[in-house]
Amino acid sequence: MTVLTLNVPPEVHRRLDEEASRLGKPLQVVAEEWLAERMAPPTAVPSSDRERAHQALCAAGLLAELGPNLRSRADSMVRLEDINVALGRAGGKTLGEIVLEQRGPKE
Repeated sequence: MTVLTLNVPPEVHRRLDEEASRLGKPLQVVAEEWLAERMAPPTAVPSSDRERAHQALCAAGLLAELGPNLRSRADSMVRLEDINVALGRAGGKTLGEIVLEQRGPKE
């Protein structure tokens, strides 16, 4: 790997340090990831709303791959459609209905 030394304003360094702390990663790793992401070749335009949502969540750092512990517990033979069918048979309120109910009336 090549070493790169950057001089950044104190405010930029502070914000980068805060983001690294929030992510639980060293500052250098966050900076490397951001540079690599920014310099990556352009990706194909997503063809569906689902793909656009997935990309937006990834870009915002709100979506992550399963770690080794959870990956070992996941059943790779179960499809998302099967899970949705099983949850549909369970009855009761959907997650969306529960959220709206807990929000209460609009003011």
